[in-house]
Amino acid sequence: MSLPDYSWLAWTLIVVSTYLTGVSKGGFAGGFGTLSVPLMALAIGPVEAAGLLLPLLLVMDAFTVKAWWGYHDRTEVRRVLPGLAIGVIVGTLLIGRLDEDGVRLLLGVISLLFAAYMLLKPSAGRPLSTRWALPAGAGCGFTSFLAHAGAPPLNLYLVPRRLSKQAFIATSAILFAAVNLMKLPPYLWLGEINLTSAGASLMLVPVAWAGVRSGLWLQHRVSERLFYRLVILAMAIVGVQLLVRALG
Repeated sequence: MSLPDYSWLAWTLIVVSTYLTGVSKGGFAGGFGTLSVPLMALAIGPVEAAGLLLPLLLVMDAFTVKAWWGYHDRTEVRRVLPGLAIGVIVGTLLIGRLDEDGVRLLLGVISLLFAAYMLLKPSAGRPLSTRWALPAGAGCGFTSFLAHAGAPPLNLYLVPRRLSKQAFIATSAILFAAVNLMKLPPYLWLGEINLTSAGASLMLVPVAWAGVRSGLWLQHRVSERLFYRLVILAMAIVGVQLLVRALG
């Protein structure tokens, strides 16, 4: 099983991105995970980047779901699941029509929108109508398909639903695991996951695990506010860089 022939810069960005994904899965500064694919897309193809991360996400999802199973809100899961499927289908149909610069352009826009979202997070002050479950799920499925960046659309719906902290975390974990499983067949069909990328993903498992452990350790020792500000800044910078590269 051979490894991709990437430059040292590409491998550096891949390792850093994988570590940040693990930190996010460990429960610390969740925005880190959304930075991963856009960051990797500065050095390699954005489709390759997404393909490298999906097997790692599936492994981490298995542990997360096991840890939180039983605490999720089954009704909310049922409401959002159809939208996730719609978003994944739209992403599958769209990705085949875009070249790498087209995907980078979309990633750049998503990165800037995510930075704006983190600056203007939704308040849980009033409940949101359940009619938003389908569009929120579709948005989550679509952005997750392109860049594993489904958190903002999902949170826009779930945060105002006034779930308990445990129910929110568990429901999110179940839905992200579901959308990642939905993405696996089209990723294989589109060639985003192959023997070469699978070898790289396997090699990166220890990096992802170190990130998860770091995320667990950081939760009670470091202020998340500083890290969220760093994530916002990084997302904005990466988003602009992707737009410049796509349009240049």
